[in-house]
Amino acid sequence: MNKITRKAYKITPRAGNMNRLKLIEETLEPPHGEEICVKVKSIGLNFADIFAIFGLYSATPKGPFIPGLEYSGEVVSVGKEVKYFKPGDKVMGVTRFGGYSDHLNIDENYVSHLPEGWTYDEGAAFIIQAFTAYYALVVLGDIKEGNTVLIHSAAGGVGILANRIAKKFNAYTIGSIGSDRKVDLLKKEGYDDYIIRSSNFREDLHKKLGDKELNVVLECIGGQIFKDGFRLLAPEGRMIVYGSANYASPGKRPNYLKLIRQYWKRPRLDPTRMIEWNKSVMAFNLIHLYDKKHYFSRYLSELMEMDIGKPHIGETYSFDELIKAVRFFQTGNTVGKVIIRV
Repeated sequence: MNKITRKAYKITPRAGNMNRLKLIEETLEPPHGEEICVKVKSIGLNFADIFAIFGLYSATPKGPFIPGLEYSGEVVSVGKEVKYFKPGDKVMGVTRFGGYSDHLNIDENYVSHLPEGWTYDEGAAFIIQAFTAYYALVVLGDIKEGNTVLIHSAAGGVGILANRIAKKFNAYTIGSIGSDRKVDLLKKEGYDDYIIRSSNFREDLHKKLGDKELNVVLECIGGQIFKDGFRLLAPEGRMIVYGSANYASPGKRPNYLKLIRQYWKRPRLDPTRMIEWNKSVMAFNLIHLYDKKHYFSRYLSELMEMDIGKPHIGETYSFDELIKAVRFFQTGNTVGKVIIRV
């Protein structure tokens, strides 16, 4: 295969400002070894993209880079050592940045065949958020039959799939959302109850729990919401942290004064008191797992066996509208997955 001239959205010279994200053309070398070349059809947006563009993600490259972690598309060529894919295969996959492009090379271990009957949009909406929900609830959260689970950002991609996974364990699920516009979706998805987050969140959660123990919390908000959830967590309860939306900014660059203020007000836990309370807090970053290929393939296989259904697609944009889509996505007003069609 010859080299390809591809289009991609690239941050240059470094992360820190949305205005540095520009559409460029560059040469893509042919795939080698275990790599396959994918003609991208759909791109999935994730909050990690925003934090990477702003330079607030610890794994963000130091210099120029192409954001984007999730995509689907068609295999156009393969390296000499590829075993499981051939040109023409429909696939979905993840990458450690590089997803905001119309072609990319990727190790075949981070790619899966698109399930029969799935669209490219659905393929680009699934792996990152399903993997996040599964790892949080099953691997770290050790969810048990009949547990009560609090899921923040319940109408987002992770929240929707987390609820479906929790229901496989007959869990009682309470979803927290930032707007009443999202209530109908939570009801449709089978949440048992919901809370619209406000300054009265702790009291609202206490009422919703009634005589139930809170066993697992999927935490991605931070700040006072984190504190309230931890306080109401039952003994032997597990809080799993996978994000901190309160650090997000709607502007073109981070609000550093706000970030500093929130940093100094961040929740602090005393390990000696945690022994007394018999509660645990765990946190993870999917980038940490990216280099562990055996984990990726194993957990993805277990996920597919769960049969939790297709992801919910919220908004779709064209490739030319990618920057517009990212700016809308960072407002937090989206429902389900935001997809870019290439």
